[in-house]
Amino acid sequence: MNAFLRWVKFNLVGAMGMALQLASLALFNHLSDGRYLLASAVAVELTLLHNFVWHLHFTWRDRSGSASWISQLVRFHLSNGLVSMLGNLVLMRLFIQQEHLPLLVANVIAIICCSIANFCLSNHWVFAGLRQETA
Repeated sequence: MNAFLRWVKFNLVGAMGMALQLASLALFNHLSDGRYLLASAVAVELTLLHNFVWHLHFTWRDRSGSASWISQLVRFHLSNGLVSMLGNLVLMRLFIQQEHLPLLVANVIAIICCSIANFCLSNHWVFAGLRQETA
């Protein structure tokens, strides 16, 4: 699969994940009495698991390789998970505390900021598998 088509698939999964993350952030923020960093962490983890399943079976399904899904999940959390969790928490604090942006606006910006690094990490490490790229 060429890189552009994979990028499109990645972004389709990302759009679904963004909707899930924003909805769960709003819910968890409400349930946690406004502890937005805790709510952000839970929403990011839920979204990571959602996106992993979709990427495994849709975005990178042609790269099964010899790696087990559990080893791919570990690599996904060590790469996309760390980028998303740390990026979201740092950026959310900055955007809300310093810039006084609304919660969901701050989260959309944080998600977009982490997206490119997550694609590169997924494409070159997490789902590297059997590379059969075509131009």
